[in-house]
Amino acid sequence: MEIAQENKVLQFVENLSVGSDLPTYRAMAKDALAGMDFPTTRVEDWKYTRVTRITKQNYKSVEATADASAYRIPALNANVMVFVNGFYDAAQSSIEAQEGVTISAVADMDLEDYLDKLDSIDENVFSLINKAYYTGGAFVRVEKKVVAAKPLHIIHITTGEGVIANTRHFIDVDQSAEMEVVCTHHSVNAAESFSNVVLEGSVGVNAGLKVHKLQLEELDMFHISTENFIQEKDARFDINTITLGGLLVRNGLNILVDGENCDTMLNGVYLTKEKQLVDNHTFVDHLQAHCVSDEMYKGVVDDKSKAVFNGKVIVREDSQKIEAFQANGNVLLSRDAEVNAKPELEIYADDVKCSHGCTIGQLDEDGIFYLRARGLGKKSAEQLMTQAFIGEVIERVKNETVQDYIYTQFEERFGWVR
Repeated sequence: MEIAQENKVLQFVENLSVGSDLPTYRAMAKDALAGMDFPTTRVEDWKYTRVTRITKQNYKSVEATADASAYRIPALNANVMVFVNGFYDAAQSSIEAQEGVTISAVADMDLEDYLDKLDSIDENVFSLINKAYYTGGAFVRVEKKVVAAKPLHIIHITTGEGVIANTRHFIDVDQSAEMEVVCTHHSVNAAESFSNVVLEGSVGVNAGLKVHKLQLEELDMFHISTENFIQEKDARFDINTITLGGLLVRNGLNILVDGENCDTMLNGVYLTKEKQLVDNHTFVDHLQAHCVSDEMYKGVVDDKSKAVFNGKVIVREDSQKIEAFQANGNVLLSRDAEVNAKPELEIYADDVKCSHGCTIGQLDEDGIFYLRARGLGKKSAEQLMTQAFIGEVIERVKNETVQDYIYTQFEERFGWVR
């Protein structure tokens, strides 16, 4: 009992319950929390992100209902899984059977063997909390040489004050298979609530996986996402992260490129306002030769909001013929806005082509003057310049229906017209 009082992590989870009959991996995660602490700004990876706003709360895990119909993407012909406060809502979900494609709630699956594939990826305290206390998630498996006929749209809704939603998803794409997943995150009257989401996946030999993640919560809740993926030989993996909502958002993306001739593409857009803080941390680990990774993140930061970008690429010894590109661009719309950027390359091979770069500045005054001289008002000119700035990233989202939905969100939240 004394340990529980002294350990902030154990205090944080003391109101959460998962029962006594735990699978081994969950019991081990629960035990590991006793020896952990929450990161402070003295920890390099969390230097600019204070999590005390999250960890000082006393959360509860509560099943609830919320209407998901408004969050379905128009014209997207997809299977749909709905999770409310981290619990699977089968009544609002719709899954069409396809031979060779399994889409199920994680409660129905044995995940012990699957988790072994990702055992080499380090977990942080939040992902371990998720592993020990998750209440629901999606399990997706696409068998060898099968192309999923429909994408999967996973809708996350958080509702109620002081709620924690621990959701954990698993995607396994076998050899020469193809899958596309869309994850959208929403909130309804969820002040001081916390969405703690883990998405993990394995992309097999010559397989392809595309993930589109849209964070659209209200500006009064917290969100931490952890994505862990491993790629085998000739695999293709794309992930697009669009962040518009959330008071404090942390995206942690970890990719192990464990096969030759892999393609990896990471794209991100973040538009922040008021007192938002959005932190994007990416890590691409090239373990094998002849691979390409391409990373582009762009942000527009307004009011007193803050953005963090930390992208790290490691090229291991003997991982020759690697092409790794990393770019981060930021526009500040306010004197009080702040960006902290740290692109990193760590290279131990000598036959590589790698580059990284970061820009932080304001909108081009000459460009705005040019547009105003042709009849546009100042606000319209700034909007057009901003759209052009982030448009390069949005065009990388290789799904026109999802693209249209993203631009619709821009219009609804910022008044932009495409």
